[in-house]
Parts: sequence; structure tokens; C-alpha cells
Amino acid sequence: MHRHVIVAFGKDKEVDYKIPAAEVAAQSAAQAQQWFAQEFEALECDVATPIGKVLRSDLVLSVAKYAGERRFRDDPDWARRFATNAASLLDRNVIRVDLGNYTVGY
Repeated sequence: MHRHVIVAFGKDKEVDYKIPAAEVAAQSAAQAQQWFAQEFEALECDVATPIGKVLRSDLVLSVAKYAGERRFRDDPDWARRFATNAASLLDRNVIRVDLGNYTVGY
């Protein structure tokens, strides 16, 4: 069994990761949240939500957006950590991070 994480940057531009479930299970959701919080700060992300609360999906979307397509392409180790942490944090079998529409789908 594996977890499937897709990051879409626009029409016909996406990256696809299949992460073994054991790899996802080896890390807690709290560890994944901490990784995203560190990346969020390092990338100087901003969330455009009026309520002021940063949701888990906001963390994932913002880190993907601010990292950009080039980072996913040029740094495969970082991209795989992103996918593994997203799978752990959001705890879904299939996750689609759609930056064109700024949505996370399951």
C-alpha cells in the first residue's frame, strides 16, 4: 500500500509521488506539521485567509506555492520530503495539491 501525492502547477504541469505507507507511518502528524511550519517560515510564506488561522491544508498549499515548480523539479529530495510530510499531515490515501486553483483535494 502507498500514499499518492500530486502537486499540480497548472495545465499539464504536475509532479506525482507514490510514498510507501510504512514511510508515512514512520513519522507522526506532529513531526510533519513541524516540518511544514519550518518550511513556511523559511520560505516566508503568507496565507490569504481572512480568519487569520493557518489550517493544515493552508500550510501545504503555501509551502508548495512559495517553493515553486522549480524547487520540486530541481530538488527531488526536498520534493519527496514535501510529499511524505503532506501524506502524514493530511492523512489521506490520495492528495492533490492544485496550485492553479489553490485547493487541496482528496
